Amino acid sequence: MVLDGANALALPTKFGQSLEVEPIDEPKIIWKGIDVNGKIWLDFTFSISEVLIEKPQNSFALKSVDRIYKEEESRLISILKNAQKLNTTLFKKRSGFLITTKLDFPRNWGLGSSSTLINNIASWAKIDAFALLKKTFRGSGYDIAAAQNNKPILYSYINNKPLIGEINLNWNFTDQLFFVHLNKKQNSSDAIKYYNLQKKKNSGLKREINLLTIKFTICNSLSQFEKLINEHEQIISEIINKKPVKELLFNDYKGSIKSLGAWGGDFILATGDTSNWEYFKKKGFNTILSYQEMIL
Repeated sequence: MVLDGANALALPTKFGQSLEVEPIDEPKIIWKGIDVNGKIWLDFTFSISEVLIEKPQNSFALKSVDRIYKEEESRLISILKNAQKLNTTLFKKRSGFLITTKLDFPRNWGLGSSSTLINNIASWAKIDAFALLKKTFRGSGYDIAAAQNNKPILYSYINNKPLIGEINLNWNFTDQLFFVHLNKKQNSSDAIKYYNLQKKKNSGLKREINLLTIKFTICNSLSQFEKLINEHEQIISEIINKKPVKELLFNDYKGSIKSLGAWGGDFILATGDTSNWEYFKKKGFNTILSYQEMIL
């Protein structure tokens, strides 16, 4: 819905990603991706010429004379290529960089490995992160805004401009909120394509979503919060023609459950205390984080 101008409530997480850049004298880029356990999961080198050669800006299937790049490698080259278009002084033919990324959450958690990468590359390249996103993943940008803020925000993207405002949440029930990972990572780009195919152009529903977003920010009781969750799930369910996750997987759970981001994967938000965690563990969902562990 944010893709169509609706307001979103975004809460930055304690988990993120760093990017370190070291200049080198050779005209190449050495890229190393390090996971939460300190292991290198991505290690490849390519010539600066691969970034400077003109190719379609949204191509994630690049080919070289010498090799065919893997999906992750092609995606990175495409991001850097678009960064170069936004800052033509970024790369030079006689020098290069050693670039290292470090995640402090497991890659399959879906907490924004792509959005934090876009944000960090944009920060290094001194370009607009939202402009870089538009040229690559084409998302709504709410996750970019979350990466740039340390407090809860209200976010909307209207007339090709991000509108961001910090807010204070006076929720006194956060000890009754926790996050459960659904053991699979959603592809944001695929989810966007699906939404664009399924969505119904209904401004009335967008108004309802905006009203619910505001109600979430001023909510002061758990029972009210659960009611808002249930209403929000039903509206999105109607728009994208998918059943809410509680109906699909947890229909006998007594608390409320909210899908986050792309439905069907990543984390869900559930209401209840730590005694309710066992319910999810018995169903095989063992990655559970409290609100305090997750939210910045």
